[in-house]
Amino acid sequence: MKKSNAELFSREFGNPVMEASEVEVINILIVDDTPANLQLLTSLLRRRGYEVRAANNGALGLAIARATATEVMLLDISMPDMDGYTVCEQLKSDQRTRDISVIFVSALGEVVDKVRAFAVGGVDYITKPFHVQEVVARVETHLALRRLQQQLQAQNERLQQEMRDRRAAEAALQSANLELKRLAHSDGLTQVANRRRFDEYLVQEWQHMLREQQPLSLILCDVDCFKAYNDVYGHQEGDQCLREVAGVIGSAVKRAVDLVARYGGEEFAVILPNTSSSGAYQVAQDIQAGIKALAMPHITSLIAPIVTLSQGIATVIPQLDAEPHQLIAAADQALYRAKQDGRDRIVVAAA
Repeated sequence: MKKSNAELFSREFGNPVMEASEVEVINILIVDDTPANLQLLTSLLRRRGYEVRAANNGALGLAIARATATEVMLLDISMPDMDGYTVCEQLKSDQRTRDISVIFVSALGEVVDKVRAFAVGGVDYITKPFHVQEVVARVETHLALRRLQQQLQAQNERLQQEMRDRRAAEAALQSANLELKRLAHSDGLTQVANRRRFDEYLVQEWQHMLREQQPLSLILCDVDCFKAYNDVYGHQEGDQCLREVAGVIGSAVKRAVDLVARYGGEEFAVILPNTSSSGAYQVAQDIQAGIKALAMPHITSLIAPIVTLSQGIATVIPQLDAEPHQLIAAADQALYRAKQDGRDRIVVAAA
């Protein structure tokens, strides 16, 4: 004669009372429409130190699961109004309850019943009448698996956070390096390229145009009578004047490959790769027009009552027997002629 679940429980476990501190407090929900099963499983699991709640129908079980931090549900299948399959499907479709480990406890023992139980999201299946040791073992196994899964998830989240932190640190380092590079190549007053960057870029584009056999143009600009400007308006206004001039020159240069640099003092330079002499002259005219439109007062100028520029242009197709400094010398000579001829003008060096 088969013994009831209650008899098996009494014989195998007696009435030990476990201290709450011996087992982590874990929420377990039992959903079964048979009062004897509810009482037996509740008593069994509470003696193991678990926090146990019980529901005698599927709707109540769903409500409790949604309102509490349930970790494991022991779920009967054959219940009125809502069977266990439906309960499990609704659990798994809800963000709040989809991670609950559902162990089906049912008198249905056919393979098709078990297959359906796993298909709707169950993690285990116990047939009635159950052995109490089996129930405890199954519950503790799935709790251990759940803990392991949570640990793996937490570890994965930590690793992902570390990867995000590392990427953020790398991005910050790259940004800092770019900023350092920019500062190393930037004129602190005018924020255009400095002389060091000018020298590097001229050599770079000289080699580039040498390979391509395309023209390389250079414009040298000088603020006319700038010493007199400083003497009258002061060095702070002189600095602002240079910033304004740099802004005008930068606005006249349209391509990313062109470089505006502060060449020294009140002199600026514009490197124009793959640009003919006529193209460079057009850029110089745009600069000249922009400076005049700026109309910065210069009462001590020998040329005009406003700030003006003198510009010298040189263009060359680089050759193996030539050097970049020769292009600078040609542009500088053209600039000298512009100043000698009365300033506020553009002079193009002979080819």
